[in-house]
Amino acid sequence: MDGSVARPRPYLALTLRLAAAAMLATMSMLVKLAGERGAGLTEMIFWRQAITLVCITLLLIAIGRLGDIKTTRLGAHGRRAISGITGMFFVYGAVMLLPLAEATAISFTGPFFAVMLSVILFGEKVGRYRWGAVVLGFAGVLVLTRPGFGLGTGDAIDPLGAAIGLIAAFLVALISYQIQDLNKTERPWGIVFWFAAFTAPLLALALPFVFTAHDPVTWGVILAMALCGAIAQVLLTASLRYGSAGVILLMDYTSLLWATFYGMAVFDTAPTASLWLGAPLIVAAGLLIAWRERKLAQKQRSQETKLQDADTR
Repeated sequence: MDGSVARPRPYLALTLRLAAAAMLATMSMLVKLAGERGAGLTEMIFWRQAITLVCITLLLIAIGRLGDIKTTRLGAHGRRAISGITGMFFVYGAVMLLPLAEATAISFTGPFFAVMLSVILFGEKVGRYRWGAVVLGFAGVLVLTRPGFGLGTGDAIDPLGAAIGLIAAFLVALISYQIQDLNKTERPWGIVFWFAAFTAPLLALALPFVFTAHDPVTWGVILAMALCGAIAQVLLTASLRYGSAGVILLMDYTSLLWATFYGMAVFDTAPTASLWLGAPLIVAAGLLIAWRERKLAQKQRSQETKLQDADTR
């Protein structure tokens, strides 16, 4: 994407984001399926990044935008790559250890960690709405992971998986700030490219030590997973090109519907009572944070407009 601003196309942006949510949920399902068929985390993530690198490079060449990868901030891209690949291990690990719907619901805690990081890293003042959303969201996590309200022991989920899922959400929130910083000087396609370019060779070094033979079906699952991840990356970037993040991010919650469907259809895992109680709390808290962020952004734009008007008088 060049420096020009694309014409806002909200319906296209929402459609792209819905498609991205579906692709990410499908990728998670394929990660879990590949893991059950004997594929390891490292090799799955390697193919995910390697195929993304190839797809992004070919796409940029095809549309004549290879210049988008030019950068003077390789160090920042390297730090983002380290955080990103670490986060990916935790994200994939949670998917492999937990039922899909529960892993997806826990991933929605990212905005709560982002609120806390904004206080710790930037000293931002957070009001009662966002702190209330954080408390509400983590109450939902407690209900989801181990309710203890007479729902039966069968509703308990793997505590290790829950912990890994929460760490993954924290890392995703941390990475969002790194990407936000990179976006000040870098083009979106360049950020995607350098993430894959740094991590794919690094993972390739580890591949000989973790590689295992697979049957053709498992290879098909691994390659489909990697392609879904690459397509999702493109859709996510494109959605932010045409719409406001504060609006289109709400579409990410539809991935819970896909995860629940895949859990039942592919893994024969019915949603637990704790999911029906905990997930709505987490989603409601995320929506509250999104609403509050939008209000604050509108207030800031209004103040900036007034200052500009005053300067022109």
